[in-house]
Amino acid sequence: MTIKEFARLCGCNPQTLRYYDHVNLLKPVKVDQWSGYRFYEEEQALAFVKIKNLQKAGFTIEEIKELLDKDNHVIYKAFDAKIAEEERRLQEIKAIQKSYQTEMTDMKKKLETIRDMVKESMEAYDPSEEFGIDRDTYSHMIESVNGFFESMISRNDDSDYEYSEDSDSDESVEEPEYVDLLNNPDYEIVYEKHGWGFVKDFFSEFSTLDEGQDYAMVFLLSQSKGNHNAFVNTALGMLLSCNPKDPDNKRSLSCNVSDSSDGQNHFWLLKRK
Repeated sequence: MTIKEFARLCGCNPQTLRYYDHVNLLKPVKVDQWSGYRFYEEEQALAFVKIKNLQKAGFTIEEIKELLDKDNHVIYKAFDAKIAEEERRLQEIKAIQKSYQTEMTDMKKKLETIRDMVKESMEAYDPSEEFGIDRDTYSHMIESVNGFFESMISRNDDSDYEYSEDSDSDESVEEPEYVDLLNNPDYEIVYEKHGWGFVKDFFSEFSTLDEGQDYAMVFLLSQSKGNHNAFVNTALGMLLSCNPKDPDNKRSLSCNVSDSSDGQNHFWLLKRK
C-alpha cells in the first residue's frame, strides 16, 4: 500500500506516518530507492492503532517503543499505571488550586508590609542635602513609589516593571543574580563615580535610562550616609521620576548599597548586556 492508501486505512494524515517513520515508531516495509515513496502492509495498521492510542494517553516516544512488541495484557497494565500517575497528578493540581488563593493573599500582605516599611523610611528621611530635592517634590516621589507598590499589589502580576532594592542594613537575602554585580559577566558598567560628596552633584550624568533595558545601581557609602534603606528608595524613586514607565517596554531597576571600606563614596551604574 502507498502511504496515502495506508493513511486512508488508518484514518490519519500522511504527515503523521512520516513523523512515526522519522522517530522510528512505524517504519514502512519498503522505500522506493528512486522515488522515495513509502509502502506499508495492511497488518501494520494494528501497530498504528497501538501507537496512536499510547500517544494520546500521554506515553513518551521511548515508552511507546518499549511497548510496541508487547501483548495486550502488558499494554493494559501500562494503561493502569498511566491512569494512576494521572490521578496522582490530578490530586496535586487540586491541592495547588486550594493553596493558590492563600499564597496570593499572604504574598500581598508581605508586599503591603514592604510598602509600609519603604514609605515610613522615606518619610523619616530628609533628601535635600544628599539629593537636592525639596519637600514637595519628595512627597510626590513618595506617593509615586507607594503607587508602584499599590499597583503591583492590586494586579495579578508585575510583568510590566521590576522594582527592587537591596541593602546590607536590612534582613533580606540577596538574590544570586545580584551578588557581586561588578564582576557579573551579564552586566556592563555604563557609568561610575568615586570620591563624591552628594548624589545631587552627579545625578544628571547618569539619570537617563534606555527603555526596555535592565539596570542596576551599586553604591558603596561612607558611614556618614546613615539610613541606607531610605537612601536606596530615594535613589530608585528619583530614577522612576526621571524615567516614567513606558507601557510597551519593561525596564528593571535594582539598587545595591553597602558600606565602603575606604570611607569614600563610590557609585556604579550597570546595564544588562
